[in-house]
Amino acid sequence: MSYVVRGIKGDEWPRLKELRMAALADPVARVAFVETYERAAQGPDSLWQKRAEQGEAGEELKTFVAETGGDGPGAEQPFAGMAVVLVERDRAQTHLTGVYTRPECRGTGLAGELFRAALEWSWELPEFRVERVRLWVHEENERARAFYAKLGFAETGETMPYPNRPEETEYELALFRP
Repeated sequence: MSYVVRGIKGDEWPRLKELRMAALADPVARVAFVETYERAAQGPDSLWQKRAEQGEAGEELKTFVAETGGDGPGAEQPFAGMAVVLVERDRAQTHLTGVYTRPECRGTGLAGELFRAALEWSWELPEFRVERVRLWVHEENERARAFYAKLGFAETGETMPYPNRPEETEYELALFRP
């Protein structure tokens, strides 16, 4: 299956909300997100509108979404996946977060396409030179850790307690500018 990966548009907030809620309800993705389904479900539409608008603007963050195409012009199918890049100017880096692909899209190469878009955007930021892209991965998320390693991400030695369950650990991984 082929995908189109692109930046989100501000008016696509209902599709962004639907995908994020699907991600938070996905039992496999439980350890990938700090936000809970219950908390996100309480968020007003204005929150989702703001997330989509900020994701489009690309000043503090950029949201990439993937589509499989539709059944013709104007057809809107649910997004197949997403990745969010946070800009951390003070550290000359970006932070990859909010990565999710629907279960039926896993193993198709979609995650790699999302990462390529996020990395290219990071390396090409005009305001400053990004020296590394980082992310955090939960100790139990072995599939994600293996995927990130294939892309060249390596552990930095930094760890932190997982916010929802402080007895669990998250590891920082980074990819340095090629």
